[in-house]
Amino acid sequence: MNRSLRSSINRLSVLAGVLVLSACASTQAPESARHVKVMIVSMFGPEGGVWLDKLGPWQSIPVPGLSPDYPEVHCNVQDICVMTTGMGHANAAASMMALTFSNQFDLRETYFLIAGIAGIDPAQGTLGSAAWAKYLVDFGIQWEVDAREKPASWPSGFLGINTRTPNDKPALDYKTELFALNPRLADAAYGLSKNVALADAREAQAARAKFNYAPANQPPKVIQCDTLAGDTWWSGNLIGERARAWTKQLTNGQGVYCTTQQEDNATYEALKRAASVHRVDLNRVAVLRSGSDFDRPYEGQSVADNLTRYADQGGFPLAIANLYRAGNPLVQDIVTHWSEWQEGVSNR
Repeated sequence: MNRSLRSSINRLSVLAGVLVLSACASTQAPESARHVKVMIVSMFGPEGGVWLDKLGPWQSIPVPGLSPDYPEVHCNVQDICVMTTGMGHANAAASMMALTFSNQFDLRETYFLIAGIAGIDPAQGTLGSAAWAKYLVDFGIQWEVDAREKPASWPSGFLGINTRTPNDKPALDYKTELFALNPRLADAAYGLSKNVALADAREAQAARAKFNYAPANQPPKVIQCDTLAGDTWWSGNLIGERARAWTKQLTNGQGVYCTTQQEDNATYEALKRAASVHRVDLNRVAVLRSGSDFDRPYEGQSVADNLTRYADQGGFPLAIANLYRAGNPLVQDIVTHWSEWQEGVSNR
C-alpha cells in the first residue's frame, strides 16, 4: 500500500471516528441543559393549570416544536416541570418528541408523571377516582365493522387486526398496542397516595346515586387499574365490554380496564424513542388518570345522553383537583428524597 493511499485511509478513519463520537454526543444533554427531577405531563390547560396554581413560582422555557397552544415548559426551584402536549394522539406524540429531543433539558434521570382526566368504568371506579396504571392499551388499533352488519355470533363489531373473530388475540405488529409500565413505580405511587382525601361535590354525588352498584355509587378513592387510549370518544355498555375484553386479551389476562383517554400510548411511544438513545429512562414513567365521566350509562339512561351530556355528571372539577391530590405525594417524595430516587425506583 503506498503512502498516499495509507494517509487517505487514516484520514477517513479519523473522520469516521469523529462522526461516531458526534452522533453519540448528540444523544446526551449538554452541560448547560436544565436538570429535571419530575416532569408532569398534562394534555390540556386545566390539567396543567392545577399544578401551575399550586407549585410555583415558575420559570417559563419556550421549546421549539411544542404545541402552539402550549409552547412553554414551566419549571420551579424544586426541579419540577410541567408541560402540556395538546389533546389527542398526534399532539401528544409530536410534543413529547420535541421535548425529549430538545437540548434545553437533561431528562436522563427525570421521573415522568403523565396526569390527565379520563372516562371511567363504573365497575372499577367512580367520578373523581384517581387510578394508577400498570398497562397502557391502545383501543384504536383494531378492525371494525358496523355493528348493524356484524355476524350474529360476534359481541361487537371490533376485532384485532388480521384476526378472524373478536376472540382471537392479534399479533402486535404496530409495536404500540400495549406498554407495560414499571410496576415498582406504580406500586410506590399508589402506596404514597392511597390514603389521601379526594375532592367531591354534590353534583357528582347525585350522578353517582343513579347507579345501583359499587364502586360507581361510592365516594372517590385512589385505585390501581389500567388505561385504554383511542382518539374516538365512545360510550356504551357493549363497547365498554369490548374495552374490558380487549384489555384482558392484549395483556394475557393481567390488565384490568378502568379508564379511557386519548393520548397515553402515543406519549409513551415518543418516550420510548427517546429512551432508545438514552435521553430518558422508561422505568421512570408513571401514569395517573382520574375519572371525569362514566364510560357507560346508568340503568334507564340512553347511551347518547351519557355521551353528549357527559359534562352534566359533575366529575370534571373533581377529576382535575384529584390529579393534584393523588399525584403530588409522589412528586414531593421524589424531590424531597432525591438522593434515594436518583438511582432508580429500586432504591425506594
